[in-house]
Amino acid sequence: MQSATKIAVAGATGRVGRHVADLLGAAGHDVVPMSRATGVDLVTGEGLAAALTGVDIVIDAATGPSSEQEAATRFFTASARNLQEAAERAGVRRIVVVSIIGVDRFTGGYNAAKLAHEQAALAGPVPVRIVRAAQFHEFVQELLAWGMQGEVAYVPRMRTQLVAARTVAEALVGLALADGPDAAAGTPYPEIAGPREESLVDVAMLVASRRDQPVKVEGVGDPDDPDARLFEDGGLLPGPHARLGGPTFEEWLDAAG
Repeated sequence: MQSATKIAVAGATGRVGRHVADLLGAAGHDVVPMSRATGVDLVTGEGLAAALTGVDIVIDAATGPSSEQEAATRFFTASARNLQEAAERAGVRRIVVVSIIGVDRFTGGYNAAKLAHEQAALAGPVPVRIVRAAQFHEFVQELLAWGMQGEVAYVPRMRTQLVAARTVAEALVGLALADGPDAAAGTPYPEIAGPREESLVDVAMLVASRRDQPVKVEGVGDPDDPDARLFEDGGLLPGPHARLGGPTFEEWLDAAG
């Protein structure tokens, strides 16, 4: 049985972070939840030093309040810099970061912000391991809500291999606790995705029908977005060595009720 480790979880109340904290606690580890609700502000650094006292590993699953590129980039670069500085002072052994499959193919938007996050994390003194994940099952309902205009929901045309947030959390915990060399800049990063490719428009239609939402779902693309073809042509799909984990989106939706 693996001995208990003191692990801080940034974004512990978020979509992935709450699963990370739950899995670690169930395995007997000493979990330090870090969020603004617990008095830790990653952007200003407030509360970080106290939270990281005696911590061996940090899992960074935090997200900012905005998905817009500039705001998200500011959040991720500031939080990565503050985490690195505080972690070094606290003697943290490694930091594990969740990112997105394919971010290095994109030039703008939230994906570009996440690439900046990776780069800022890797630039610090504490060794970093990065897991790149596919879009979450939970992401679909949000996109439906964001795209609502009257009785029509406009959803991006996107090929994706949707994965459950808990499956991503399992991958993060596994990598955080694994023995062996740490990831270094320039090396491939492990990928985690769902068991099969999905059309985002098709799964959005499934959600709308299952939840009796009287809306028509239409796929859209942005002709002014230089990355638009990447979304449609599989730029977010995992590589051949990705770890694939269930449930499928439909199985997850069935379980969610």
